[in-house]
Amino acid sequence: MLETVLLAVGPGDADRSGLLADAVLEVAKPADATVVLAHVFTSSEYDDVLGRLEFDPTVDEIDPGEVASRHATIHDIRDVLEEHGVDYEIRGAVGEHGPSIVDLAESADADRVIVGGRRRSPTGKAIFGSTAQEVMLSAPCPVTFVRSDGFEE
Repeated sequence: MLETVLLAVGPGDADRSGLLADAVLEVAKPADATVVLAHVFTSSEYDDVLGRLEFDPTVDEIDPGEVASRHATIHDIRDVLEEHGVDYEIRGAVGEHGPSIVDLAESADADRVIVGGRRRSPTGKAIFGSTAQEVMLSAPCPVTFVRSDGFEE
């Protein structure tokens, strides 16, 4: 039974937010599952986003979930989920993308994870790594990979 679907949204997913929204709807809506919209930031991405979204730097601790909830790509997908009456929650994390997505999937007790990406050359994978590949190999549940048409070195 499918109760929770984690949709991992990253910094490169703005151009494929529609594809990701369609993929999560296809799985979550018929099952009446809750979608966990998850955004993982590296430390430098997090600091950059805090500045761009004008969070108060004097606050000691800013919840990554709050930061994620104000991210444009999360807004786009959230709007689609609301339009279709799909329950969701938003979670954020700071750390390495792959392991943090796996940790979020475990903590949400996800029954499915959905990640996006582009086709990459073997050299590109070796040099830059592959978040999606790491998630597919380490997630505690099945993973759906949503590939956009672009090709990345």
